[in-house]
Amino acid sequence: MSTALLLGHHGIRALAVEHHRGTAIHPRAAQISQRTMEIFRTVGVEQIVRKKSDEQFVQDGAIMAVETLAGKEIGYFISNLNEGVRDISPTERVFISQSLLEPLLKSRAEELGAQLRYGTDMVSFEEDSNGVTAVIHKRDAGKTQTVRAAYMVAADGAHSRVRERLGIAMRGRGTFSNSITIYFRGNVAPLLRGRNLSVIYVTNPTLRGFFRFEKPFDSGFLAVNALGDPTNPITDVSTGLTEERCLEFVRVALGSDEVPITIENIMPWKAQADVADRFQHERIFLAGDAAHVMPPNGGFGGNTGVQDAHNLVWKLAMVLKGKAGPELLATYESERRPVALFTVEQAYARYVTRTAPYLGTGGIQAVENDLNVELGYCYGDDRRVHENPRESKGRPGTRAPHVWIEYEGRRISTLDLFGHNFVLLTGPEAKPPKMDLDADVHRIDDPAFLEAYGITPSGTVLVRPDGFVAARTR
Repeated sequence: MSTALLLGHHGIRALAVEHHRGTAIHPRAAQISQRTMEIFRTVGVEQIVRKKSDEQFVQDGAIMAVETLAGKEIGYFISNLNEGVRDISPTERVFISQSLLEPLLKSRAEELGAQLRYGTDMVSFEEDSNGVTAVIHKRDAGKTQTVRAAYMVAADGAHSRVRERLGIAMRGRGTFSNSITIYFRGNVAPLLRGRNLSVIYVTNPTLRGFFRFEKPFDSGFLAVNALGDPTNPITDVSTGLTEERCLEFVRVALGSDEVPITIENIMPWKAQADVADRFQHERIFLAGDAAHVMPPNGGFGGNTGVQDAHNLVWKLAMVLKGKAGPELLATYESERRPVALFTVEQAYARYVTRTAPYLGTGGIQAVENDLNVELGYCYGDDRRVHENPRESKGRPGTRAPHVWIEYEGRRISTLDLFGHNFVLLTGPEAKPPKMDLDADVHRIDDPAFLEAYGITPSGTVLVRPDGFVAARTR
């Protein structure tokens, strides 16, 4: 959905083929990072996403661990979802369920010219030196059609058939839990006791997992990753599962038998941490879960997929418009795969430390600050995959910093200048260089801008369409 939307934003016609008959129906809660909200801001949906999030969830909640919701608190991982990060971006972190987010993206994608076909399967595909030919089948209508496109993006999930057909292997930690998510109804408000909690990890002798609740706290889900002895747990939670057993899990995690509970749905899923060997096969690209799978701890998975699309789409647009050669597309894998490797390991490290210490901490990455993962990932040749985004100072390969500036009589973020074209930002005394590149030029006379971008009044910064710094002269 995000790939189709972003292609439309760049004026590229796209066809998205989706097996399901419509947008998501299960309220899988997604933590939307500031970087993803910045991308949504670029295409004009940030405010509606924020509004819908406000309707569904209390903002700025904590991420914590308990023995049970009604019982003992173990500790806080994050006391407030946006504490200490509001200065770094014009956006904030939010929670919004996939069932509410997808229709917003769908509507905007269609406004920008994307074709979205639901209830449709890709039966086969063949690529050649000039493009990709696919056979698609609309199930309800019983119609089969052949489609020709210049490129194809396989965003077909963790069990990607396209990836398998191309013979691209996944490597990493593999599967470490056959987990479940239990969607249920029940008035849990009294058990929250006025606490503003976004994610509640549950650790007790019966199970390990986490809760998420929606307003007005009469519905939510419990994800369960492991059962029994914490030092030697049962990690196959889904085999032989019954609704009665799920009801027991919910009551144990709540720590109360007094709340009437109704089970609405049970979804099995695999906790994995793997990355594809390659993200590109000639004219076909892997994105999202097809390219990398990670446990939900940290909320990085969906955000990483959106950011894949954001990196790839402007490059496709430049090539399709004849502004760049196809070799530009090779930078998608070289830039995004190291970020995926880092992010997957960060999610795995959080899974181990928060849910599964029995897996052992030997050989795992140190848990980095969430901000470094969300906004501090880097592209470039100096082998630096992440850093504190407050310290990047406009260094090439890093996200261009956010600064509030006055522009044409209104207050905007520097990030609002990016999104379609290359942008050249200059200090008040700079002489813009001659470039074989179409770029919007903005002269900014603001000491805060110069400080944030690490330049003097005669310096310049060239920013890519995805908001990453391409070059800088101090």
